[in-house]
Amino acid sequence: MKQIPAGKFKTRCLAVMDEVQATGEPVLVTKHGKPVVKLVPAEMKDESIFGYMAGKAKIVGDIVSPVTPLEDWEALK
Repeated sequence: MKQIPAGKFKTRCLAVMDEVQATGEPVLVTKHGKPVVKLVPAEMKDESIFGYMAGKAKIVGDIVSPVTPLEDWEALK
């Protein structure tokens, strides 16, 4: 991981941000040799609506049969 002093980061902020985005390598910003902040690339999420809920639900039991017995249904009488 690259390290950069805070003063140098201040003058080259936009260029360092572009470099982190392009390479994906984080940069550690230091003050007096001590770590202050780590600049990491943002996660890019897929904008597609298809499959975005995949793996989020679990089917338990029978999802086809009615919950109540057919004898209790008024519409069938």
